[in-house]
Amino acid sequence: MESLIDLAAAYRILALHDVIDAYGHVSIRSAANPNRYFLAKHLAPELVMPDDMIEYDLDSNPLNANGRESVRERFIHGEIYKSRPDVMSVVHNHSPSVVPFSITHQPLRAIFHMAAFIGHGVPNYEIRDFEEGTDLLVKTPYLGQALAKTLKACPAALMRGHGAVVVGESLPRAVGRSVYLELSAKMQMQAMTIMRTGVSLMTLDDKEVAASVPNQNYNRAWPMWRAHALQQMGLQN
Repeated sequence: MESLIDLAAAYRILALHDVIDAYGHVSIRSAANPNRYFLAKHLAPELVMPDDMIEYDLDSNPLNANGRESVRERFIHGEIYKSRPDVMSVVHNHSPSVVPFSITHQPLRAIFHMAAFIGHGVPNYEIRDFEEGTDLLVKTPYLGQALAKTLKACPAALMRGHGAVVVGESLPRAVGRSVYLELSAKMQMQAMTIMRTGVSLMTLDDKEVAASVPNQNYNRAWPMWRAHALQQMGLQN
């Protein structure tokens, strides 16, 4: 299982790729106890260090905060870990090219082989279906449960007018999916601007998705991204 150093690196990687801004976050399930997870304290991603991690139970109660402020949307992580035992890492981001798809009826499509996982579905979480008049933040267990139910078994879900949540069976997979979801959304918008009326996108078919996704662990990209992040943090690889 990935270390807390790797988790700190993940914050830096996502910030470097403009997937998370000052308010995004990423977590990992504990290797020692699957009913625990680690998430950084309330801090901008580019400032996160390994010592900033707080351990939580799956009800998102901090176990070792020691006066540190918790992220308000930690319930995203805890409720997804409860409902998805296969998930080992969760990313919540405000990915700028992804957000427009959350407020339109244009679905994200599997157009790009590096983001073939989109073909497994990216549902849209409409917070108003569960509570009206919110600030769109998932700040309660109830809203976290609603998001987890929307996500179901999918690799990612949009959050209307807010961002997205992305999951993976490992930290590199969740991070890689987040990076390539942003790139794929950007390319889909580019393709849509050059399409003639009545012309459809040439998306990956079901067989291509099935052949691509099992191999997409981003194992070549992760060591490169991680090395850059560790250098940024002043830590040796």
